[in-house]
Amino acid sequence: MSTAAHSHPNFMSCLPIKSIFGSWRERESQQTNLMNVASRSSSLRSAFSYCVQQVRNYDYHNYLCLLELPPKMRKPAFALRAFNVETAKAMDIASDPKIGLMRLLWWQETIDKIYADKPVQQPVAEALSSVISEHKISKLWLKRSVEARIKDAQREASDIPETINELEQYAEDTQSTILYMSLQSGGIRSTEADHAASHIGKASGLLLLIRSLPYHAARHRHFAYIPSSIAAKHGLLINHRGRTEISMDSHGALCDAVLRWLPVANAHLQKARELAKTVPIEAVPVLLPAVPAQVLLDSLSRVKFDVLDPRLARGVLGVPPLWFQLKLKWYSWRGKY
Repeated sequence: MSTAAHSHPNFMSCLPIKSIFGSWRERESQQTNLMNVASRSSSLRSAFSYCVQQVRNYDYHNYLCLLELPPKMRKPAFALRAFNVETAKAMDIASDPKIGLMRLLWWQETIDKIYADKPVQQPVAEALSSVISEHKISKLWLKRSVEARIKDAQREASDIPETINELEQYAEDTQSTILYMSLQSGGIRSTEADHAASHIGKASGLLLLIRSLPYHAARHRHFAYIPSSIAAKHGLLINHRGRTEISMDSHGALCDAVLRWLPVANAHLQKARELAKTVPIEAVPVLLPAVPAQVLLDSLSRVKFDVLDPRLARGVLGVPPLWFQLKLKWYSWRGKY
């Protein structure tokens, strides 16, 4: 071996032991961090995929609306809609109303945890946490939405709303808030857009409550979503074992009662469209739920306001799916809602 080789000791022997193990630890730490990032990224992708599937399964007309959003706005919008699905169906899927209420209370606590940066192992909550962190979504709207659901879940069957204004407020708290947050996640700050979102949410909420009347009646909710002021005028209020309920026996009276709702929902849609010229163009895709609201309004008119007509359960809000999608595409292409 040459003298040069003898004159230079092994490179590793020149390094202090602490330095050697320190570099290994750094590399191991970096690898661990990369693995954690990859794992979180994979988990987040799964969470958003779950959100999309939930909206598709339980809120199909809004699923189609969200597909018309710009790509960068879809993820937060799907997370928010999935949250709405979770809270909306909490009472419906529970075998016991107490279990459904517990689920809503869990969501109320979960919102607090998310804003306190505490991890929650649930797909929709995970996606929501990411959206809130990235887009600074207002906690007020999320809390208002779930609290409205909790208040509704705590109602007795005989606790009937007195006026349609109470149902409008419920629609505002559960439907309009989703649109407010979707606008917020898209960085859209516009009073006009918020006003339009308020009217569209109210119209959508009122019409969906009408459409759900047969379902709630089948679950012995006694048509509790018909205001007592309207029910009384059409002879639908009865006294059953000392408790005031709404009867479903008079088919014609039920249709007449529903007819009283529709002008209110239609007025909200018209007010939203009157604002269209002042709404920023980037807000228009968020406001597309006005289209399915109009479709449902037209479907109810077509069956002469008979919520028990089986045609309302066909297709998308009572119309063929392809026709609905073409209508939605047409509005989206024209930049209208």
